[in-house]
Amino acid sequence: MKKFLKEVWPYILVLSTVVFIKAFIVSPIRVNGPSMQETLQHKDIMILDKISYRFQKVKRFDIVVIHLDEEDIIKRVVGLPGEKIEYKDQKLYINGEYVKEDFYHEETDDFDLSKFKSKTIPKDSYFVLGDNRVESLDSRVLGFIPKKRIKGHATFTILPFSRWGEKK
Repeated sequence: MKKFLKEVWPYILVLSTVVFIKAFIVSPIRVNGPSMQETLQHKDIMILDKISYRFQKVKRFDIVVIHLDEEDIIKRVVGLPGEKIEYKDQKLYINGEYVKEDFYHEETDDFDLSKFKSKTIPKDSYFVLGDNRVESLDSRVLGFIPKKRIKGHATFTILPFSRWGEKK
């Protein structure tokens, strides 16, 4: 029995380490659907960083993975807690100030937070949008996203190899 344990121990250690890393640090995530096109493509495989938001804040325009009921969705953070957000004439305004979006996205219809009976994004919540605004199920429908639903930050595509690299 001792000999068996001695031979098996390295495999148990490696397997335990892999399970720990996947559960708490990083894991692969698949993009499902067209809501983040052109930045991300349907079926891209990305690395989900599960640990960075324990040490730093979610930032505007971060690409995040959100857990909803039985599925995970990938969106871009546009509004932060305590902010008033609106789109007018294809432009983003935060607290009344124009904010330039340095990434490609589809046209965004005019809207503000009045639909949600709130003047600002609640504490510990975020407003997220897909880059393909025409085909995205996002905060315009789902409402504010509580921080506890954000599983992590996704910026690095690993597959297909032709799309390898950091996405912003």
